[in-house]
Amino acid sequence: MPNIILSDTSARISELKKNPMGTVGSGKGYPVAILHRNQPAFYCIPAELCERMLDALDDQELARLVTERRDQALHDADLNQ
Repeated sequence: MPNIILSDTSARISELKKNPMGTVGSGKGYPVAILHRNQPAFYCIPAELCERMLDALDDQELARLVTERRDQALHDADLNQ
């Protein structure tokens, strides 16, 4: 059964074991598909890309909350209490 590989770069698990940082670096900042028996097992991404992805997901969640609450009435609050 064919699988879609969602990255331009792929590597075998044995390559990842031999040189983890080199394998991640081969993606040049983008995900690297790690293959097991020529099937994608997982994607390896650099920490910087992971942080950007998590920030984007947080932004999407905040945008959803703003949209959901935009018609709610505003209430004054005393932060000292």
